Amino acid sequence: MQNAVPQTDQEIADYFNTAANTAASEMEMLGLVVAEILQAGKPVTNKAIISKLIHRLELETDGVSLDIYRQLLELVVHKTPDDLSV
Repeated sequence: MQNAVPQTDQEIADYFNTAANTAASEMEMLGLVVAEILQAGKPVTNKAIISKLIHRLELETDGVSLDIYRQLLELVVHKTPDDLSV
């Protein structure tokens, strides 16, 4: 029975470490998208971010990256106010 406790602890630790790494990966990718927009000399707007994310979704082949781009797109579309400057 003593072997069951470390496995459970490890499983819980792995779960939270995976969640933390995913959130960090999302923010890193969002940062790269924003940097790409800025390097192009364009203003960073919801529309610009959405456009870049859709473009990356169309080109990406890695399943993990695709999931992250989809989650970011959902975050930008559903959690931020509309652009009023358009």
